[in-house]
Amino acid sequence: MRKISPNQIKRRNLKLKFKEPGIPTGISNRHVHLSQEDLEVLFGRGYELTPIKDLGQPGQYACQETVIIVGPKGAIEKVRILGPVRKETQIEISRTDAFKLGVKPPVRDSGLLEGTPGITIVGPKGAVVKEKGVIIAKRHIHMTPEDAEKYSVSDKDLVAVYCKSNDRELIFKDVLVRVSPKYALEFHVDTDEGNAAMLNNGDLVWIVEEF
Repeated sequence: MRKISPNQIKRRNLKLKFKEPGIPTGISNRHVHLSQEDLEVLFGRGYELTPIKDLGQPGQYACQETVIIVGPKGAIEKVRILGPVRKETQIEISRTDAFKLGVKPPVRDSGLLEGTPGITIVGPKGAVVKEKGVIIAKRHIHMTPEDAEKYSVSDKDLVAVYCKSNDRELIFKDVLVRVSPKYALEFHVDTDEGNAAMLNNGDLVWIVEEF
């Protein structure tokens, strides 16, 4: 990971106040969170997910299992399931994915599924037709209460985040702050946003204020 200090950045005409330290980036590819009920329809009664890799947030993991998601215009295969199971199934995709599938999901915080489009999920043992659950995840920062105090922010605040790569710099606004003692410090964007800023997993970004 190439670390760039804000002191090395040429500010040009925009004056920014950087909040230290930098925050590591986690780029989320398309994935599915399943309820236990839907998991058993797709993979069989009593089925349990197989963890293969821990994720940046404590207790979250990528699973060996994948599914096919099918929309009105197309399908995407080998969509990774993330564990553990949840109360309600949620499908997180990028806008690029939405074009391929033929759906129009809103940008939402995780768990806010009312008014979202549905999709068909196909597994090795069956399929489920969801009437809702497809979202484009709102870009956000996970942090602990101690982190929130350090950055002088609160849960549900919206902040601006500065990103710098070798070839591109970009400021994301309206970044949601999510605070919980169960979280670890991490800035989350989807693949479209990560590519726009030319970010990689682990790259540092900074909460900024204009002055």
